[in-house]
Amino acid sequence: MRVILMTGKGGVGKTSVAAATGLRCAELGYKTLVLSTDPAHSLADSFDLELGHDPVQVRPNLWGAELDALRELEGNWGAVKRYITQVLQARGLDGVQAEELAILPGMDEIFGLVRMKRHYDEGDFDILIIDSAPTGTALRLLSLPEVGGWYMRRFYKPLQGMSAALRPLVEPFFKPIAGFSLPDNEVMDAPYEFYEQIEALEKVLTDNTKTSVRLVMNPEKMVIKESLRAHAYLSLYNVATDMVVANRVIPDEVQDPFFKRWKENQDIYKKEIYDNFHPLPIKEAPLFPTEMCGMEALERLKEILYKDEDPTQVYYKENTIKIIQEQGNYSLHLYLPGIPKEQIQLNKTGDELNVRIGNHRRNLVLPQALAALQPSGAKMEDDYLKISFKDIAKV
Repeated sequence: MRVILMTGKGGVGKTSVAAATGLRCAELGYKTLVLSTDPAHSLADSFDLELGHDPVQVRPNLWGAELDALRELEGNWGAVKRYITQVLQARGLDGVQAEELAILPGMDEIFGLVRMKRHYDEGDFDILIIDSAPTGTALRLLSLPEVGGWYMRRFYKPLQGMSAALRPLVEPFFKPIAGFSLPDNEVMDAPYEFYEQIEALEKVLTDNTKTSVRLVMNPEKMVIKESLRAHAYLSLYNVATDMVVANRVIPDEVQDPFFKRWKENQDIYKKEIYDNFHPLPIKEAPLFPTEMCGMEALERLKEILYKDEDPTQVYYKENTIKIIQEQGNYSLHLYLPGIPKEQIQLNKTGDELNVRIGNHRRNLVLPQALAALQPSGAKMEDDYLKISFKDIAKV
């Protein structure tokens, strides 16, 4: 299955681009599902028809769906939710408050990933197009497999083993005192089973022959800056971007004086897009005179974006992580376009290299060849952060 994720700052038109891409894929004969994981769904509005949690056929070869986070949560996390509710009620909260607090912040976004993995495993479609959450939320989700793996390895698995061993001994004394039972096997197994799904999904997301991100943006200063950060963070998590869509460009035929300053600014920012995102291919879509809603509007956008092209192709192959060996020395190259070196912090602990850029952090598990070495220097060159490693004991 080919997976295409559309992301960008909120309001830039990524849903329209996702829907138009789906139209073209279906036209070429691919069984295509456009899935909205954005909590503020607008895919149904874009297609101008009713959509739900389960795929609804839009036209031949094309289906659409909008994630129902509560249904996903109940199916994947119901046992844990019920247990947390039981604990909170035992501590004095009423039923409604306990149920609300049992749903942890961000769970709806997390289960968007689980739904995506399920469609991938079922293989009912040739193409899966994700109308994802705005960039900030989407990027936080990318770190989930890694962060979850860290906690699972260090804390959860030992705790799970201890709980299984102690529960029969402690339970008779625990419940009368605490007012609730210790977690049973169903509750204890759910988080690890969930993590295994997310870990498997990471392999799909980082396979740039199957998965590509397409950044949708408007020629505006704040949007470009956020998109540049997104591109760097995607590279940090080894998720490949293969295209940029510059959307809502004011056409040349618009000569109204009111738009004169807008057009001048857009000319400046379009150049920034081409300069900053090179060598990624960039497609432009105009600001249409009518709302981008319904099949007729989406057909126009589809023709402008793709014409006779196949949108399922990989437009550009990024190699975001490389390990280079030269004369017995190793270096790790991370593709971090547009990020100044002074914004990057590095720290190595054991076999993990911690890379922090602003609020985003990634723990890279180093291959054996690098795990025994220490970073000896780093420099930015051609958009790659090049980290040198040396055996300190031999220096």
